Amino acid sequence: MKTLYLDLFSGISGDMFLGALIDAGVDAGQLKRELEKLRLNGYHLHAARSQKGSIAGTKFDVHVANDSAQAHNPGHSHTHPHSHSDSPGHAAGRTFAEIRELISRSGLSGWVKEKSVAVFQRIAVAEGKIHGTPPEKVAFHEVGAVDSLIDIVGACIGLELLGKPRVLASPVVEGHGWIDCAHGRFPIPAPATLAILGDRGIPLTQCDEPHELVTPTGAALLAEFVEAFGPMQGLVAGKIGYGLGSRDHQTRPNVLRAVLGETADSNPAHDWQTDTVAVLEANLDDINPEILGSFMEKALAAGALDVFYTAIQMKKNRPGVLLSLLCAEADADKFTGLMLRETTTFGIRRCLAERRKLARELVAVETKYGNVTVKLGRLDGRVVQVAPEFESCKTLAEAAKIPVKEIYAAAIKAFKL
Repeated sequence: MKTLYLDLFSGISGDMFLGALIDAGVDAGQLKRELEKLRLNGYHLHAARSQKGSIAGTKFDVHVANDSAQAHNPGHSHTHPHSHSDSPGHAAGRTFAEIRELISRSGLSGWVKEKSVAVFQRIAVAEGKIHGTPPEKVAFHEVGAVDSLIDIVGACIGLELLGKPRVLASPVVEGHGWIDCAHGRFPIPAPATLAILGDRGIPLTQCDEPHELVTPTGAALLAEFVEAFGPMQGLVAGKIGYGLGSRDHQTRPNVLRAVLGETADSNPAHDWQTDTVAVLEANLDDINPEILGSFMEKALAAGALDVFYTAIQMKKNRPGVLLSLLCAEADADKFTGLMLRETTTFGIRRCLAERRKLARELVAVETKYGNVTVKLGRLDGRVVQVAPEFESCKTLAEAAKIPVKEIYAAAIKAFKL
């Protein structure tokens, strides 16, 4: 499987990400032509080979016609998507709703539109929490500026040009110190960066570098695209790209390394989707079943992928229950704590499991009872699973006063026709 691995030893920003993608093989001219579909004026792009800390790579810059309206801190250039002050100019006041409309009416592909809006939405949600404002009304003072629109939309275009690889990354490393931003003087990480990573459940570790390493734009790109964080595993490097920042750090080069290659265990014969989940387990023989029921409700409400029980035989010939919980890898600590607090166990077994999933699609089929929503599972372009949605079938069954299984049968028959 084609995989892009991001080595975050010196953090990430939008421009460093784009520089790394270009250095790893994205055609800068094709990227520019795609970005022109946004129909933005007053800027030009510059991507050039350079060096940072003896590392050769690509420096990506957006030059805006009115330098005073740029959204980047002049001392930090494109390693930081904030100016940390409200920039003048029409771009400084764009709301999330306006940015979404700008992207939606562009000539970009459907996938790039969807992902670009999703990245901006993560920032809008985080900023909304900080300011107590609905995400739709969040004004992107700096992030809405031309250069950061280019960073975010360009990142999505770059991934599409690479064939939409699976994206993995090393653990997120941030610096320490203080920044002057639109919220005032705050310690690193910036408020939005911390909120974006926290919303996705991404762990963050600070290092001894006295500068900001992860920008809000970089955090949002990680939150949207990275499936799992950890060391490289079974990755055969095909191309290695280095995206250069502008700052000269004290403890590490201001560089983002992107490794594009194939995972050693990939199976190119199938187009199934893959991800990694955490499996948490505990053996219980002294718990009230009502508490188990309550735990399941809380876990599912908190975002667990699945919770189930299995009857087991425990020591001293006691009948027991194996409590199993599946969750995203980044959520493993959260649900471990929930299990320890809400059940009688003194310990949790944890492991990671790879999943292979069918590509899913919801369609509406017409039956004599009405329209039914049906979930399709595709493998290698062919439908191999057809599953009517229960709530859709239940609603029609109650209206027609017939068993739900008759609606199921009618929906499956209608789909096959």
